[in-house]
Amino acid sequence: MEATVAERGQITLPKAVRDALGLSKGTILKVELEGSRIVLRKSVDDAVSRARGRFRLEGFDNTDAAMRAVRGQPADEVQVDVATDGDADR
Repeated sequence: MEATVAERGQITLPKAVRDALGLSKGTILKVELEGSRIVLRKSVDDAVSRARGRFRLEGFDNTDAAMRAVRGQPADEVQVDVATDGDADR
């Protein structure tokens, strides 16, 4: 795929690239130089990332304790999932 640099230094990303990455108007891209290459990375600063760490779980020491309560597990029971092929079926 190719993109041409316009008079003001702008380029249009091919539709296939925009669709594959879920890019829409206003999406922020990180621009990096790697030698003679320009690398564009989709910014992960989305609503979920911005909210991370801002909420407190009343009555629980940590997220693990809250998840055990939701799952109906005793507070001292720990469940470990181990996938042998690298993929966990969830």
